[in-house]
Amino acid sequence: MTRQQVARAQQVIDFISAVRADAFATRDQKTSDLGAVNDLTIDAVLAAELLDLTDAGWAAVRSETAAVIERVMSDKVRVDRVQDARNQLPALVSVSLPESQADLVTVLATPFIAPNSFFNEAATNAAREAAREAVAPISQSFVQGQTVISRGKVVTEADIEAVTALGLLQPALQWQETASNTLSVLIAVTIFVLYMRRFNRNFFNSTRLMIYVASLFVVFLLTARVIVPGRTVLPFLFPSAAFSMLIAVTLGPNVAVALAALLAALVGLIANGRLDVTAHVAVGGVVAALALGKAERVNSFFWAGLTAAVANAGIVLVFRLPDPASDAIGIATLVGASFINGLVSAALTLVGFFVLGNVFDITTSLQLIELARPNHPLLQYLLRQAPGTYQHSLQVANLAEQAAERIGANTMLIRVGAMFHDVGKAIHPEYFVENQIEGQNPHDGLLPEVSAQCIIEHVPNGLKMAQKHRLPQVVRDCIAEHHGTNLTYFQYQRALSAVGGDDSQIDKTKFRYPGPKPQTKETALLMLADGCEAKSRSDRPRTGEEIEKIVKYIIDRSLSSNQLDECELTLHDLRLVRESFNETLKGFFHSRIVYPEEKLPVVTDEEVAMRR
Repeated sequence: MTRQQVARAQQVIDFISAVRADAFATRDQKTSDLGAVNDLTIDAVLAAELLDLTDAGWAAVRSETAAVIERVMSDKVRVDRVQDARNQLPALVSVSLPESQADLVTVLATPFIAPNSFFNEAATNAAREAAREAVAPISQSFVQGQTVISRGKVVTEADIEAVTALGLLQPALQWQETASNTLSVLIAVTIFVLYMRRFNRNFFNSTRLMIYVASLFVVFLLTARVIVPGRTVLPFLFPSAAFSMLIAVTLGPNVAVALAALLAALVGLIANGRLDVTAHVAVGGVVAALALGKAERVNSFFWAGLTAAVANAGIVLVFRLPDPASDAIGIATLVGASFINGLVSAALTLVGFFVLGNVFDITTSLQLIELARPNHPLLQYLLRQAPGTYQHSLQVANLAEQAAERIGANTMLIRVGAMFHDVGKAIHPEYFVENQIEGQNPHDGLLPEVSAQCIIEHVPNGLKMAQKHRLPQVVRDCIAEHHGTNLTYFQYQRALSAVGGDDSQIDKTKFRYPGPKPQTKETALLMLADGCEAKSRSDRPRTGEEIEKIVKYIIDRSLSSNQLDECELTLHDLRLVRESFNETLKGFFHSRIVYPEEKLPVVTDEEVAMRR
């Protein structure tokens, strides 16, 4: 192969020499002749360089080209190494040549560098077999109970071969083990389903949440399957705290604690029943979920991670200190791993917090805090267009937030939902009494049905604005559900009076909000707070008794109209809500001291002139 490539290159070089020496051909004819070479692409620029060379220069280029090709092709050039060989050409050209001539050598030699060494499978296999037969076999036998590899020993290839032959490296998967693992998972799933049906039924109404929880559980379980079995330190780095915190920020600490316990039980099975690993995973997850709290600040995650780290370190000490086989270095290593675990869990939670929240459209506390800021563009728009509605929203937010604290509802969601619940009124603020100037009510000249539609329209308008500004679904639910399927009572009463009190002549659908009814404690609480604040502002109560009557009326009306049938508010919750509303509204409408009018002294013109 080498001789062939050298011969081909020599033919091309001889042809170029003949063209250069042709005294009867014109320069254009010579350029055309050079361009006709098959083995080498010679364009007009390269042809000009070849023709302009002196005879001495060409002689140097000619001889160096042949030498370089022979030098490269004398070594083995594999198919996958051709380009590497061609890239080496500039370094092989003699340094005595000028740069322009060296470049010509590289250009001329490159096309003739080709593979000269090819893989022969039959010969390779034969050589391997010969090498194998040339080595004398080494056999080793083990008796039952004999140690194959001692702890702390460096594992050699012979050791690996031994444990593989004995079936210890990858033991055959038995059907009993498969059945046991499957049964364990089914038991865990059953316990979780029963727990959620008892304490959080709304969970099964959200496909997103179910997929979210299932995905987290599977990912962490598979991670445990990879890093836990047969390891000494890695099990203590398993970030169970991250799992429980990711659950806690979406479903609350109660669900997180339950799932952390289930995960710990399964990880314990993966760890072949190691109680220290099981306790480490369980305690870390439970403590992190409980320590996280409302997760309203970024540092909450790191404090929770640190708390989990301390708890995990305590578990290590509990199990290792009584063990006579434990040494100080080993204990210190596991304690260090526990602290690293806590910090890594906090970091993973923060990253997963934002990534998974966006993927599954799950609203977190940090997102709600961001939305609650007064400088949000939509809130600023509401303030400019409908300042009365904005003030109403603030009062509703304060009223609902205090009640939410009493019944254990999501206070941050309540506040944000209350701030945005009437944002649709900014489209036509003049239709709503809190934005009207006394004596100027556009509803006076409208039919009751038209007037009702103008009022009802603020709900779909608000939903459109919320979607445009990418508000989370839970906030949009507050907009859609805060009136439920109630009637616009004022307009309905006007229509009823117009037909002499015969409601059979009235199409109630024209006076009814589209709904749906409140589906959660938060939206139901928002409905009640909105109604109490609006009626209090309208009736202007002067005594505590009048405020209590207003609150009772709004709650009783919502109950009698079945608006609270689809949420989880209990009678106990309603009692606490009523007490909270009464206290807060009494603070809003507290009596003030009437200051006596100050009598200013009368100053005469003469006194003024004298003071000047």
